[in-house]
Amino acid sequence: MGMIVKRPGILALLQDAGRRGVMHYGLANGGVMDRHAWAWANHLLGNSWGAPAIEVALGGLVLEVKACTAIAVCGADLSLQLNGEPLPLWRVHRVEPGDELSFGHPRQGMRAYLAVSGGFQVSPSLGQSCATVMREGTGGLQGNGQRLQAGDILPFVAQSPSDTLLARRVPDRWIPDYQADLTLDVVLGAQVDAFPAEALAQFFDQSWTVSTSSDRMGARLEGGAIKGLSQRMISEGIGLGAIQVPADGQPIILLNDRQTVGGYPKLGAVTPRALDLLAQCQFGRPVSFVPTALHDAQRQERQFLNFFASTLSM
Repeated sequence: MGMIVKRPGILALLQDAGRRGVMHYGLANGGVMDRHAWAWANHLLGNSWGAPAIEVALGGLVLEVKACTAIAVCGADLSLQLNGEPLPLWRVHRVEPGDELSFGHPRQGMRAYLAVSGGFQVSPSLGQSCATVMREGTGGLQGNGQRLQAGDILPFVAQSPSDTLLARRVPDRWIPDYQADLTLDVVLGAQVDAFPAEALAQFFDQSWTVSTSSDRMGARLEGGAIKGLSQRMISEGIGLGAIQVPADGQPIILLNDRQTVGGYPKLGAVTPRALDLLAQCQFGRPVSFVPTALHDAQRQERQFLNFFASTLSM
């Protein structure tokens, strides 16, 4: 059986590592916004890289369990409860038929990731991923890009977890503090010369806030407007984390469900590891940026992938 959605909440989506090699078709990569939390939830359970999980944004999701399994929830503190009792995050738990999992209001962070042992058994869309991209109508439970709805059944293979599995938890040093001051690493891009030195200094020296108009396509920043030497350019492909600066001078960090091409100048890109933290930044929170070297960003990404691709125990 699996789990039945009793209440879908604000925004609950089936997500995985996303699609690769599809941007030339005009399709977004999609996938989880916070790979750190998602990867830990699957790793705790011994799931393979890319296993689908539920991305719960801002809470409200209620699920009824219909079969025995082990779960792990990592990421934002959304007041998670099991049968009305608080359930700790970042560790493995056993659930039984008839149990109810509920996500309440955010206490810290924005998105939590619910994984089950063996992963949710969902057919991939476009042959490779179940990542839900609502704007494009791709992925998800039905393959049509729809968010989770009341009555949806999320299938998994029932199993009784071992005591060894149930003892697993994430070491404290790897659990982020989503309320800490947020400073994100940025790799300067090929178009950095499109911005005068004063504009770059302003971008890195000031504190920005994350706008309530942000979504899975892009995080919109609010602060003192910065001006580049050129307001428009020939449209080109857009990478994950690219910081484009439109005519109003308010930067937009392009995220998983971004459009594939754009014509605004881009001063650089937020690194993949920093994007995990940005995904948990609540609206109105201050955020600042610091330049970093490309090789440092690549080293961090290699370490991340090497760890979660391994089958070694913690």
